[in-house]
Amino acid sequence: MKKNLYVMYALALLQGMVFYGPIATLYRQAQGVTVFEITVIESISLALGILLEIPWGMIADKIGYRKTMIFCSSLYFISKIVFWQATGFGGFLTERIMLSVVLAGYSGVDSSIIYLSCEGTDSQKAFGLYSSMSMAGLLIAAAVFSVFVGDNYWLAGLLTVISYGLAMVLSFGLTEVRQTDAEETEAEPFRESFRQIFSNRTLLVFLVGVALLSEAHQTITVFLNQLQYERCGLSNSVIGLVYIVATLLGLLGAYSSAFTKRVGVRRSFALFCVLEAVSCLILGATPFALPSVISVLLLRLSNTLFQPLLADLQNRQITSRNRATALSVCGMLVDGIAIGTNLVFGALSDWNLSAAFYFGSSICTVGLLLFLLWLKKSYGTLSYDPMET
Repeated sequence: MKKNLYVMYALALLQGMVFYGPIATLYRQAQGVTVFEITVIESISLALGILLEIPWGMIADKIGYRKTMIFCSSLYFISKIVFWQATGFGGFLTERIMLSVVLAGYSGVDSSIIYLSCEGTDSQKAFGLYSSMSMAGLLIAAAVFSVFVGDNYWLAGLLTVISYGLAMVLSFGLTEVRQTDAEETEAEPFRESFRQIFSNRTLLVFLVGVALLSEAHQTITVFLNQLQYERCGLSNSVIGLVYIVATLLGLLGAYSSAFTKRVGVRRSFALFCVLEAVSCLILGATPFALPSVISVLLLRLSNTLFQPLLADLQNRQITSRNRATALSVCGMLVDGIAIGTNLVFGALSDWNLSAAFYFGSSICTVGLLLFLLWLKKSYGTLSYDPMET
């Protein structure tokens, strides 16, 4: 099972090498797509992902997690070719439709492979390393972008295609972890997994909090930050350097487990949520570069340390044998919320960028309240005490 972890870490590294990452929004704008169109594409992609989540979870539980990863890694590679050649709304929409298929397939499968390969030990640490390897890939890509790519968007797209091609080849090295014994053939059907998730109000509260915090971070650090940097007068080369620093912070995901054990789960939740909310407030209030850069970096740092903890706690709350299906149900709920937040972010940013950041702060605050409610309700229900400090 150790080999699986190494392969998954390598996949994260290679698929993290998005060489157009520092200028992802500017790249799309250069090809004739507006910010609102970008968020519309994202929302369409998320809606399709919701429709595919459950079928993909059931397929993955049936055919195995290894075959699912191989197929999705292959389609991921093809989608990057499409992105590289895309122009206008239609071209980038096509790429995102393909990406929806990929992410719905990955959803629950990659974390299931890691969780089951850990065999019950150090899973949060493994999730942290997985996240850190993705950030390491982004770091390598950002360094190459700053030194060699610059304004050559075509080259940035080509290098990304090559990296994802290597990841596709590497995915064939995975070993199946899905149980296939006689007892497993009697596993719960989808309807039972769906019922278990949506009848668990405590888990639902947790998932809504995850969605709000994750989408605030995702939208701001991937799309809106670049608009803020332009508003502050930063050049593309400086934006690339900031991107490298943000990516370096992403490497700290490997220390998520140690940080949580030292600080405590409850204090960690409060700290991370407050950091994100305050960072969004600062971004909305300032036209200056330094506080803007610091705020984006704090968003990245808090999310980096938070996500491995969230992934571990979510997996601990899944009791179904059909793990990929159950996690896909969870993903469906999270994506449904993300559709709404994406559209609001897009509409607000086209009207007033500061308003979009204030919206981000508000949903981070709601996320904090939901997590505090979850911590209160989940006391004693997990394999370890989530309230320990």
